[in-house]
Amino acid sequence: MSQVFPKVANAWSRASLITIIFLVLGLGWAVLTLQRSDFVTSANQFVEQPVQFSHQHHAGGIGIECRYCHTSVEVSPSAGIPPTKTCINCHSQIWNQSPYLEPVRASFRDDKPLNWVRVHDLPDFVYFNHSIHVRKGVGCETCHGRVDRMPLIIQKASLQMEWCLDCHRDPSRYVRPRDQITTMGYVPARAQQELGPELVREYRIADKEHLTNCSVCHR
Repeated sequence: MSQVFPKVANAWSRASLITIIFLVLGLGWAVLTLQRSDFVTSANQFVEQPVQFSHQHHAGGIGIECRYCHTSVEVSPSAGIPPTKTCINCHSQIWNQSPYLEPVRASFRDDKPLNWVRVHDLPDFVYFNHSIHVRKGVGCETCHGRVDRMPLIIQKASLQMEWCLDCHRDPSRYVRPRDQITTMGYVPARAQQELGPELVREYRIADKEHLTNCSVCHR
C-alpha cells in the first residue's frame, strides 16, 4: 500500500504540537498576568472623591496621626470614615472660606454626610477586621502603603487572596511593635528576622494552619 502522507508531514505534525503547547502556555501566562494587573485589581488608580483629600498634606506635612480621623480602627472591623465634624474642627478656622472646601461646609451645615468612595473595597464574601490586625501588630503602612506620600489616596496592594496569604503564611515578616502601628516609613529597631518571631509569640498570633484556613476570611 502506498504511503498516504509524505514524510514531511511528520515534521509538520511535531511543529504543530509544539506550536499549540506554546500557544496554550502563552495564553495561560497572559491570563495570569492580566489577573494581577492594575487594570483588574484597580491598584495604583486614583478615585474621584467629593473632596480630594490629601493624606500627604494632612498625615505627612502636618503630621496628623491616622487614629485622629480613623477613630474605630483599634476596636472595630472598620477603620471608620471621619464625620464632617472632624474636618470642621480645624477648617472652621483654617481655609474656612475656601471654595475648594465648600462641600465640607455644606455637609456640616446641612447635616448630610459626604459620599466618599471606598478605595480599598474587598468583595462581600471576604471578612476583614481592622482591630484584630492592629492588635496583632500589623501597621497601617503594611496594607495601605505610604499614605503620607499620597496626594490622593490610592489602593497600593492588589487585595487579591494571594496577597493576603503571603502575610498569613508568615506574619513574622510584617508585624511590628504596637506603638509603631501608625508610623510611616517604619524601620525595625533590629533585624526583622529576629524581632518578627518574638512579636508573633508575644502577641499570640495563630499558626500558619489556622491563619490559612478558609473560614478565617470566608465566613
